[in-house]
Amino acid sequence: MARTALTRDEVLDTAASLVKQHGPAALTMRKLAAELGTAVTSIYWHVGNRESLLDALVERTVQDMGAIRPVGRNPADRILSVARILRRELRTRPHLIAMVHERGLTERMFLPAQQALVHEVHAAGLRGARAADAVRAIQFQIIGFVLVERNRERSPAQSPAESELWDPADAPHDPPLARALARPADPERLFQLSVRSLVRALLTPGAPPR
Repeated sequence: MARTALTRDEVLDTAASLVKQHGPAALTMRKLAAELGTAVTSIYWHVGNRESLLDALVERTVQDMGAIRPVGRNPADRILSVARILRRELRTRPHLIAMVHERGLTERMFLPAQQALVHEVHAAGLRGARAADAVRAIQFQIIGFVLVERNRERSPAQSPAESELWDPADAPHDPPLARALARPADPERLFQLSVRSLVRALLTPGAPPR
């Protein structure tokens, strides 16, 4: 028997889950109704047709990406917290982010993160063009890092692998470096290292403007 009690939020939650797991192509009204244990007509009543459903998912994703609450004792720590949150959100919902991008809403989606970064660079004493450059440099670093991660994860197996290319015997000038590069990369550590180093350089008092 089809269920009778259903809310719009439940429909969107389940639809978002399907898109996250399998991509937009897997989201059909029949599949969604089956997941919810209801009739297709009930789905239409709550969210309209499939295109309206996708629009609602995009709008919800934009709103979710705006829920950024920096934490930390100083601007640098709070900027790093924004970076971690943004990276996590981009990585956990790539299909939904792609849908936002396809509808031309990427800049609007990133605006809350930009505003949070502006607040922190202002707190660090930056103003004007220098503050704008800092905000964009941090934003580009985060997004670029995520794109590189995604590309590495989806790329075919490499032959030779990085571990085979860095043999300490072939790098007598710096064997520890060769051993380190032969080990798998730690994306989390590298992300924090790169963002923290960038932020430290951008917020250093007296650093020259562009």
